[in-house]
Amino acid sequence: MFNNKINLLKALAILTVVSGHLEFSIIPMFPPYSFQVILFFFIAGMVFNHKYGFFEFFKKRTKSLLLPYFFYAIFYLGLTFAIAPFIGKFWGMPVTFQNEFLMPFLTGHQIDLISPLWFVPQLFISLVVYKISTFIKCSDIIKAAIFFVLALFAIQLGNFRENFYILLALRTMFSLLFIHLGYLYKNKIEDKVNIFTPKIFFAIIMLQALLWLTNKDFTAMDGIGLSFILVWGEFDNWIVPVITSLTGIWMSLFIVEILYDKIKDWKFLHLIGQNTYHIMANHLLVFNVITYSILAFKGIPFDIKNNADIYWFYSPLKTTYFYFVAGILITTYFGVFLKFMKNKIVPK
Repeated sequence: MFNNKINLLKALAILTVVSGHLEFSIIPMFPPYSFQVILFFFIAGMVFNHKYGFFEFFKKRTKSLLLPYFFYAIFYLGLTFAIAPFIGKFWGMPVTFQNEFLMPFLTGHQIDLISPLWFVPQLFISLVVYKISTFIKCSDIIKAAIFFVLALFAIQLGNFRENFYILLALRTMFSLLFIHLGYLYKNKIEDKVNIFTPKIFFAIIMLQALLWLTNKDFTAMDGIGLSFILVWGEFDNWIVPVITSLTGIWMSLFIVEILYDKIKDWKFLHLIGQNTYHIMANHLLVFNVITYSILAFKGIPFDIKNNADIYWFYSPLKTTYFYFVAGILITTYFGVFLKFMKNKIVPK
């Protein structure tokens, strides 16, 4: 069910994720953390297929989501051990059975270098729960209303996010709404209802402008107040996260729609869309290789990096866009290389 438009939407989604980790927005007025992860849940809903029974669906999602995740987890655990003596820090939690096999589903931050992949086990759980929900016989509109209420309740559960099991539950409840909306868009709206009219465009822009008034600590760079951190259940408002998720999704769909005829044959954009998993898994490694290389070249002690978090990078005003371009290029073609090797080892 993947088509070219969905693939380009995936490319836009991962570009938004990577730009968010470098603290800039590629879509003015729409801070990455106000919708970036939610857009991937929406895309998952767009490609959701009812034809599979539960156990076949579970098997397919395990193979496509969890198996690559744990391959990456094992690789990065080994890499983290290997580089620790050279950089002077172990970028991860203490190695225990719980941290390596349970924490991926609770926080996904057991290994710092693949912390962006927290999304993958969460997506797996959310899709499994959504599949279970398909056995409930009610209209799609009623189901959307139920998921909307669950999303609002999930925001309130953010007050109890210190409990990792509650954190997992609230992320699941919040994401179900957008998986369902993605499914509805693909099957009920796309090619049937034009939601990209000038009036709707200006309405979305005006709504987004009004939403900026909700900012608690206003900065024009990142829109504090519009942004929320789903992985940690951090919400600043009871309704704004839902609205900004919707406006960000609409704007992303709109950008792909209006640019599609111009960019549909851009091979590299399609490669980005086809390798979002590998980009998400590996861009922090690329960022850190660049950072440590610059520090070594300039003779700056690694402590300046090690005393910060995994997302710290050198001289943001000068290097942000170099990190961005290098991160996307290297991880995209690394994904291409991995797929090539897989096809060589395990032919279709």
